[in-house]
Amino acid sequence: MRESVQAEVMMSFLVSEELSFRIPVELRYDTRDPYAVRLTFHLPGDAPVTWAFGRELLLDGINKPCGDGDVHIAPTDPEELSDVHIRLQVGCDRALFRAGAAPLVAFLDRTDRLVPLGQERNLGNFEEDLDEALDRILAEPQQNEQNAG
Repeated sequence: MRESVQAEVMMSFLVSEELSFRIPVELRYDTRDPYAVRLTFHLPGDAPVTWAFGRELLLDGINKPCGDGDVHIAPTDPEELSDVHIRLQVGCDRALFRAGAAPLVAFLDRTDRLVPLGQERNLGNFEEDLDEALDRILAEPQQNEQNAG
């Protein structure tokens, strides 16, 4: 049985210190990928862009700065639960978003009711599905080499 949680949150896309605009962002959690959340950003004039990253990263980032690599999440004020900055980076390109903590917490609470944090491994065939996915990924370079030869 496939189960998911969705929510739409308005976030500010911070273009610069002087310029920002509000955009709708769809939050999605699916039990088929129990460790991840997906955020789909609907930027004006562009096709929607989806980012997937750890559900635990989003939860931790609401309370303290965290994240390595392409995704960094941090509260705007560590002393109070108010807003959160989400910084996404691809190469030299960066995008900074500001979201209210309350709707993020409400979304994460709904994901936790579906699959409690720390219980992701207990889902049906998660280990088997992961093994199959890894086998497919590892087989792709060999198939590409055979097709090229």
